[in-house]
Amino acid sequence: MCTMIVQQVKIEGSGKKETGWFTLKEANVSYDHPFNAPFEHALNIDFVNEAQGPGARVAVELSAEAALALVEAIQAVLKTAEERDQIV
Repeated sequence: MCTMIVQQVKIEGSGKKETGWFTLKEANVSYDHPFNAPFEHALNIDFVNEAQGPGARVAVELSAEAALALVEAIQAVLKTAEERDQIV
């Protein structure tokens, strides 16, 4: 059954596809059926720039456990950077 759990967030960054780097503007985050990963449900993240069309996309499908580990790693790295006054 589809969960229909999805959120979109505005972001600033870059993604890489076959033809090179492109600017990222949004991330679509869902917990639903993956297209490729071998899970019933996955945390799916599509990093996109909708203004550049469907080719401006980087997709990631993670197990729930991997997604939680990634969140912890991101928070730890940002906390360390903040403690070192390296976040501007």
